[in-house]
Amino acid sequence: MKQKMKIKLFATLFALMMLAGVGVQAQVKIGYTNIDYILGNIPDSKDIQSKLATEKAQYDKLLQEKIADFQKSYEDYQKNAGTMSAVIRQDKEKSLQTSQEGIQEFQQNSETALQRKQQELLAPVMDKIQKAIDEVAAANGYTHVFNSDAGYGTTPVILVAPESDNITDLVFKQLGVEAPAEAAGN
Repeated sequence: MKQKMKIKLFATLFALMMLAGVGVQAQVKIGYTNIDYILGNIPDSKDIQSKLATEKAQYDKLLQEKIADFQKSYEDYQKNAGTMSAVIRQDKEKSLQTSQEGIQEFQQNSETALQRKQQELLAPVMDKIQKAIDEVAAANGYTHVFNSDAGYGTTPVILVAPESDNITDLVFKQLGVEAPAEAAGN
């Protein structure tokens, strides 16, 4: 979703430059909000976090079981390797290697599954937020609305803007959620 927002940002900036360059007089009203802040402060977000935590706990439990089985087999191998014939030792080593590869594959698959689940759960919520932004913009005459946050560790997209153009509280209201007590410009 952030990629879509960045594309929209650049397209909007390009369109504004084109309008200014051509000399077309257009009524432009620009607002801004912080989508990540909104997402982090609506009830849907807590529900998503809970569902992801439950699923992660299931994966972690199974992973720990796999690791414990591997460790038990490895300890058994180490204790008895000296008395094993070469064929049995090679078979046990191959089995341990296969088990270790299975653990690594499970870790990768579970991480991928969690990311997919997060995207699946976030998509309708992000659509709901976007719809609320669209409705607030239309109701208040905003022709463009920017996301003030470009992502973790980045410079905000909006560096200077009047607080009166911050529509975050209006978006919370449109979503039927009470805005957090702290400043909405986060």
